[in-house]
Amino acid sequence: MNTEIAGIIITYVTTVLLAVPLGHYIGKVYNGDKTWLDKIFNPLDKIFFKFSGIKPEREMSWKQHLVALLTINLLWFLFSMLVLMNMRWLPLNPDGNPSMTADLAFNTTISFVSNTNLQHYSGETGVSYLGQMVLMLFQFISAGAGMAVCAVVFNAMKERTTEKLGNFYNYFIKSCTRILLPLSIVVAVILLFNGTPMNFEGKGQYISLQGDTVNVSRGAAAAMVAIKQLGTNGGGFFGANAAHPLENPNYFTNIIENICILLIPIAMIFALGYIIKRKRFAWMVFAVMTLGFLLLLLPSIYNEMHGNPEIAKMGIPQPLGSMEGKEVRFGGAASAYWGISTTCTSNGSVNAMHDSFTPLTGMSAMLGMMVNSFYGGVGVGFLNFYIFIIIAVFISGLMVGRTPELLGKKIEAKEMKIASIIALLHTLLILAFTALSSYMYAHDPTTYAGWLSNPGNHGFSEMLYEFTSSSANNGSGFEGLGDGVPFWNITCGIVMLLGRFLPIIGPVAIAGILAKKKYIPESAGTLKTDTSTFGIMIFAVIFIVAALSFFPALSLGPIAEYFTLHP
Repeated sequence: MNTEIAGIIITYVTTVLLAVPLGHYIGKVYNGDKTWLDKIFNPLDKIFFKFSGIKPEREMSWKQHLVALLTINLLWFLFSMLVLMNMRWLPLNPDGNPSMTADLAFNTTISFVSNTNLQHYSGETGVSYLGQMVLMLFQFISAGAGMAVCAVVFNAMKERTTEKLGNFYNYFIKSCTRILLPLSIVVAVILLFNGTPMNFEGKGQYISLQGDTVNVSRGAAAAMVAIKQLGTNGGGFFGANAAHPLENPNYFTNIIENICILLIPIAMIFALGYIIKRKRFAWMVFAVMTLGFLLLLLPSIYNEMHGNPEIAKMGIPQPLGSMEGKEVRFGGAASAYWGISTTCTSNGSVNAMHDSFTPLTGMSAMLGMMVNSFYGGVGVGFLNFYIFIIIAVFISGLMVGRTPELLGKKIEAKEMKIASIIALLHTLLILAFTALSSYMYAHDPTTYAGWLSNPGNHGFSEMLYEFTSSSANNGSGFEGLGDGVPFWNITCGIVMLLGRFLPIIGPVAIAGILAKKKYIPESAGTLKTDTSTFGIMIFAVIFIVAALSFFPALSLGPIAEYFTLHP
């Protein structure tokens, strides 16, 4: 067990040590400063700009940034629907996988465009190699778009008054070419040398030790696994995701992939400090996020390493902890660490089945997605945290009897209204759709019997988790849920769409409105936003919002299930 804990500590410390210099580099990229990769990627960027007619020096207002984001996402949506619904006769389909139905293609397209990568299909049989490549392209695009809008907010937080906040396309292309692409190449090569396939061949056959003929799917997995982890996408090339031995062959690749989950979300925090020239503010944000992450992580590791009490009552020893749904090559502790990492970010990849986690670990995974700002997804994680900053500044200002200010800009009614709506939207999407599905199942359990493999408290958790994952653009699931039907495809698609773009529109609008306001230099009475006191205030706001919003639902699911195991 000491070895398992040491592996987790090494993984996290390595992640932070890599994230600090990477954040500095990302800050230089968005600031337009010179970097050592300019000689390599400047020609590539110029090709994209020339081909598309983009003038990267043309600055845009916050409204123009949002129009650009929404327009290109609409075009990607139509392209993906076309490919996924016609895979059967399109090229690169050696295994003859069928085309998707309209509702499944709708769900899958929105899932990958929104950086969710919720998969109501199995990669081996549900998608052709062409389909996989299109979805892999969207993993770059959705991650790059999230990072680009975050760069817009960073630009708006600088200490000056302006309506121009850079160029969205410039931020987007540089996010893909300067950050995501080189990192993905490095990670893909590491995976390739550890046994992850990278080819376009059909299924291979071998004779097992039992004498059975086994068909093994292959494909361009190494490239997709790299960007799925780095871009907090999470969509697996194979149905079992990172629990599959070809996606995640050994403990070393498990460490590498786990580092990739948190690397860019943490690095974006330090990029913020570089861009706005407030390193203490960045470290405060990092400290609050890390506190929340650890409060979810530590109990989860403990629970998974100490086994299932129902199995213990049978007199069966559990020296490795609760191993149901886990890979022996990783163990309980590393599985719990991955589970919390992937749900505190919007990654959603899994190296163990979350449906088999002990109840409180499952609750911690859901809480990570319900808060959706303890690191969060690439770019959008900070946008969610930014909403809590606005609310905390406003409350703090009222408490001390001063006009709330953030980095020299007054927070007024308009900004607070937007922040409140966005903070409540996440709760509304999760609870309203969970209530709808619960009503339908309870009203006619015979018709919807295939939905839940575990009726009762755990079955409720499965439905709650599905909509939490969709709204948080996470994509993981409690796989006891029978989700491959039109109801889940359509409703989850709607939740993913609203859960992706409205929480982007809100923070960008707030940042754009504040950027136009007159900058007020700090004085003796200015609220300090880079102190531990303000960090505690932000954490308190997050805790109160999450507790008031989700505790009743969690009481019906994982908390009730916990007390059935511990009467």
